[in-house]
Amino acid sequence: MFGFINLGYPEMILVGLVAVLLFGKRLPEVGRSLGKGLVEFKKGLAGVEESFTEASTMSSYSTANTTPTRERASDAIETSVPKFEPPSAAPTVQASASPYHD
Repeated sequence: MFGFINLGYPEMILVGLVAVLLFGKRLPEVGRSLGKGLVEFKKGLAGVEESFTEASTMSSYSTANTTPTRERASDAIETSVPKFEPPSAAPTVQASASPYHD
């Protein structure tokens, strides 16, 4: 009935009696506010899920277009990487005046 919560009729009656004892005349207000809270929670959860799916689709590239769809000129950051240049001559060995060298 409730998915993973298996409440039988005796348990539901007991929960109802406890709710009436605790809240009394305010029970309709409490039920209404719990319902509104649940609806807002579901809306927030759907918004977070939507933002995750939007972010994942934005990061994936299509085969026809290899640039992101929302790239702006102000968002682009140029980076400069130093160019590797190999040494022009073979390394030379210098004699050192080390006390450990024979």
